[in-house]
Amino acid sequence: MIQPGSWLGILGGGQLGRMFTQAAQSMGYRVAVLDPDPSSPGGRISDKHLVTEYDNLRGLKELARVSSAGTTEFENVPADSLRTLSDLLPVSPQADAVEVAQDRIREKTFLSKNGFRVAPYAVFNDLNDVANLSKSLVFPGLLKVSRFGYDGKGQLLIKDLTELISGFKNLGRVPCVFEEFLSLTAEVSVIVARDERGDTAVFPVSENRHRNGILDITIAPARIPLSILSEAKQEALALGDALRYKGILCVEFFVLDGGALVINEIAPRPHNSGHYTIDACSVSQFEQQVRVTSGLPLINPRQHSSAVMVNLLGDSWDNGEPDWNSILKDDRIRLHLYGKDEARPGRKMGHLTIVDPDLDQALNLSRQIKTLLGKQ
Repeated sequence: MIQPGSWLGILGGGQLGRMFTQAAQSMGYRVAVLDPDPSSPGGRISDKHLVTEYDNLRGLKELARVSSAGTTEFENVPADSLRTLSDLLPVSPQADAVEVAQDRIREKTFLSKNGFRVAPYAVFNDLNDVANLSKSLVFPGLLKVSRFGYDGKGQLLIKDLTELISGFKNLGRVPCVFEEFLSLTAEVSVIVARDERGDTAVFPVSENRHRNGILDITIAPARIPLSILSEAKQEALALGDALRYKGILCVEFFVLDGGALVINEIAPRPHNSGHYTIDACSVSQFEQQVRVTSGLPLINPRQHSSAVMVNLLGDSWDNGEPDWNSILKDDRIRLHLYGKDEARPGRKMGHLTIVDPDLDQALNLSRQIKTLLGKQ
């Protein structure tokens, strides 16, 4: 175990890195952040900010020199950087697992081979693949770049073959995945903490609603039958075992008409849908990440209040600062801003969490807040 007071390192200083840093510092750890952005939210509050690229060997060695263990805030850190770092100190999650999650083709192949259900899909590496596979496709669907797509970026709604061809060209003719649309009743996510001994702790299943490809609100606990909640947790745990995972893992599911579960995607890190855990659970996803990284025992999460998390995008700053005086007058509302300099449309600037013993009351208040934010 790495004692509080020691140094922990993290690759990435965005909002997830910032919230990891806050959790670690509250437990007495000091944190070194490696991020190329000198104004990164996590770097700003860290005890040491290494301003360098993720694949810079000198920077990685310096992070390892000052840290007793390391982690990452997101999956688009080069897997080879994690491998380099893991030769120098304990690192979670491991590079092989991150490599699966950072490429949709590799991810879907891994899931399918290991018996996990995914939406029907096809892989396109070039226009010849589009032509050869087009007759077997069912439209409509989503065309997604295999790498570096997130929050609705790098994906297009495709209604027919003509749109598929033009969409593949518009996405730069890079390797893509086409996913058939499915009839859903809900989208849910499960966050699992798994340590090097294989011990696990599972957070309550949350229900997610998206707008323009970006998470809009998370409702916890999810309003789906208990049998489906249990199955989602078991599937997430099984996936952690299949990956031999160490770290925080988020598994996003589609709940189909009829109740069947399909894995949409995985994230080898804390997740936007788990931010409610900061205010509504006995332990947050970020504290669990600190515990896995440092070797402290995991805590079995207990949700002590129903919660609705509302994402705050840069659009809410279109007419200046939001009306915080009106929004924050209710003691059920918790504000988390990420310390970003510039508000841009679609950029995650922070989130609000509404906590209330009555989930319906929390949902009603979230609607009022969204009206004040101009995002109904």
